[in-house]
Amino acid sequence: MTAPAPDSASTVAIDLGDRRYDILIGSGLFDTSSSWSGLPRASAALIVTNDVVAPIYLDRLKHQLAPHYGRIEAVVLPDGEQHKSWESLDVVIDHLLAGAADRKTVLFALGGGVIGDLTGFAAAIYMRGVPFVQVPTTLLAQVDSSVGGKTAINHPRGKNMVGAFYQPVRVVADLDTLDTLPERELSAGLAEIIKYGPIADAAFLEWIEDNLDALLARDKSALAYAVKRSCEIKAWVVGQDEREAGLRAILNFGHTFGHAIETGLGYGAWLHGEGVGCGMVLASDLSVRLGLMPASFVDRMARLIERARLPVKAPAMPIERWLDLMRVDKKNEGGEIRFVVIEGLGRAGMRGAHDALVAEVIAAHTESGSR
Repeated sequence: MTAPAPDSASTVAIDLGDRRYDILIGSGLFDTSSSWSGLPRASAALIVTNDVVAPIYLDRLKHQLAPHYGRIEAVVLPDGEQHKSWESLDVVIDHLLAGAADRKTVLFALGGGVIGDLTGFAAAIYMRGVPFVQVPTTLLAQVDSSVGGKTAINHPRGKNMVGAFYQPVRVVADLDTLDTLPERELSAGLAEIIKYGPIADAAFLEWIEDNLDALLARDKSALAYAVKRSCEIKAWVVGQDEREAGLRAILNFGHTFGHAIETGLGYGAWLHGEGVGCGMVLASDLSVRLGLMPASFVDRMARLIERARLPVKAPAMPIERWLDLMRVDKKNEGGEIRFVVIEGLGRAGMRGAHDALVAEVIAAHTESGSR
């Protein structure tokens, strides 16, 4: 499969009727005035970011927003998954209240998935909803968390368990921000790109295998195609099932195992994409053990995920701990743990699995001292 040469910028639309919005994808978008025109009018804007991103991009965003808003303020939070919390949410809400922000105040989420999820949730609950814009600066956020309107904070008992469905008014994904992304964060984002192949597009999975080295080398043409195709698939899914009543759950391939790893080890020990990458290996094995896929599928996925510099062995945790963590999952019904499995390349579904079978999968892919 050959990727078409990208235009200077691409637009993918999320079609939700009167809540339709565009995802802008390309290089140079940050400093292009049209990226920020046509947004909701307001007297004030609040940029929420973290202490890693702020020194690089905060002043540039303020400069671009200055013609549109009379007052631009910023909240700079500590970086890390462990700060996707009630405490950080309270900092944002308190800043809005202290500044007498009104219902037209626009929030801008400048950062990765943590900032995007937290800012979106703040926008959803402040005065019962104010507009917000996603400005994702990580690969993972550009291909997944900034798109589709899932907003949340973490709880000690479970990841993303406190949140709301609340759509942004625009997503501005500037590929140039990936130039400053650490290698580990780049690999974490590749996990979310990889998942789109087995769940929805077998040809895209083959393209990723053929072009992974280019993605790791941050080739802009390869990144542009990967981000655009990932967003197209997510847009198609979200357009049919915004609130995850059915189809949208397939986007969580690998996430049930991955979230258990993140929560069990403590938020921040593994990056979200690392948990998802390893989780996809386990979910692929479960698909095989359920008789849905050939055994070779596990090897294929493990090879690709390992090439992406992601862990393929799960951390050692007591099986009871694994099961307890996976029971706190939004896909579960009636106490049964439900998993996204692959029913054929490019086609995913939801299945329950007995605890004993899940334990076999975990045991087969765990080694002491794994990352």
